[in-house]
Amino acid sequence: MSRIEDALAAQGLDLPPVAAPAGSYVPALRVGDQVLTSGQLPFVDGALPLTGAVGGPVTQAQAADLAGTAALNALAAVKDLIGDLDLIERVVKVTGFVNSTPDFTGQPGVLNGASELLGAVFGEAGHHVRSAVGVAALPLNAPVEVELTVLLRAGA
Repeated sequence: MSRIEDALAAQGLDLPPVAAPAGSYVPALRVGDQVLTSGQLPFVDGALPLTGAVGGPVTQAQAADLAGTAALNALAAVKDLIGDLDLIERVVKVTGFVNSTPDFTGQPGVLNGASELLGAVFGEAGHHVRSAVGVAALPLNAPVEVELTVLLRAGA
């Protein structure tokens, strides 16, 4: 196992299988020394554990947990492409979309679930820039969707 996968295991986490694309795209794409992921939903064993808008049937705390799951799914897509998460030098950016009721304004708190997971696993290299966007709906009525951009080590 890689150092990063050991850090995930220390958090009680394993990389899931990569979710099959639901359209005409790839889960992750390498561009030079970076890997960008498509938006990842918080699938667990092929299903969404919760659906609906945050601020409605889904709480901010539940959505934050799901954001961590979506980030884990994004890491799985990166590993599937490059073969070894230890090739990641740093997490550059997290973009998160939160299925929100019109009055919900806690999107940054939801995305903390992804950011905190990445910080726990990558340490300083997990600190990143981020966008947290509220939206009216997401595919399959998912509460959250997360994209990652990571920088690869020189020569990787």
